[in-house]
Amino acid sequence: MKKAALTTAILALMASGSAAAATVYKDDASELKIGGRAEARFNISDNNESTANSTFEDKSRARLNIVGKTQINEDFYGFGKYEAQFDTDADITNRYVFAGIGTNIGEFSYGKQDTAQVMLTDVTDVMATFGADAADIVSGNKDKRTNNFLYAGEFGGFDIQANYLANDEKDADSYGAAAMYSFDFGLALGLGYVAQANGNDDDSQINFAAEYSIADFTLGGFYALGSVADEDVNAFEVSAVYKLDKWTFAAVYNYQDVESVDDATVDNAAIEAVYKFNGNLRTYAGYKFEQVEGDDDQIQAGIRYDF
Repeated sequence: MKKAALTTAILALMASGSAAAATVYKDDASELKIGGRAEARFNISDNNESTANSTFEDKSRARLNIVGKTQINEDFYGFGKYEAQFDTDADITNRYVFAGIGTNIGEFSYGKQDTAQVMLTDVTDVMATFGADAADIVSGNKDKRTNNFLYAGEFGGFDIQANYLANDEKDADSYGAAAMYSFDFGLALGLGYVAQANGNDDDSQINFAAEYSIADFTLGGFYALGSVADEDVNAFEVSAVYKLDKWTFAAVYNYQDVESVDDATVDNAAIEAVYKFNGNLRTYAGYKFEQVEGDDDQIQAGIRYDF
């Protein structure tokens, strides 16, 4: 394993969303970065309307993240990350809180962090506005899970992760593993499995992911087979991204159906355009086409400043 490359990649991933993150402290052994974003955005949909509310809903938010790494010796280092989100109602959400150690065979961490399956679901989670509606059949498949023990390693073209969620409630623990192999011609293939206790039932989900990039195009596909409370669930997502100078155009489709439900539980498509002025400032707009009865189409737009 190329430890230096892995360490650099993980620090970049830990500070993702904050391309302009500032290094506030650095010496021969340790480094501390602070970054975040201010994002003013809104959503327009009949879903928002009620006797008291209009179709317009503000969804503005801000994020602050702190990422640190310290080198103990040639073969051993420590790292940690904290990220909070603030909305205009003064609510604070702790998105990530984790710390761990890095070795020659990979990284071991604990806290509130992503599960092993997220590197597969990220293949189609490509939009600033919508998407990623169908992939999570069981909760142990999601990102930002608490009480999460995670291993992550890189071996040649293989990225391997495994995690265990120790739930505070009895008979509710979850475990999973995922692997993705990246070829040198733009193709990446991934496979994952997650299982969790659900009282007297054992829920599970198996994931397949594929991504192909050529020039400025990237295509992604995700398919999942799951079982929840002894009911079969199928889900798939597809995505397409095209970059043109400072523009990024994206389209996704999400679908999920449950065995006992006649109609699909998730069925929508979305399109989006993002314009990046520079590494700090971008603006975007997206439209979501809902196909599930009772759900209405949505428009979402915003402007985001990264620091």
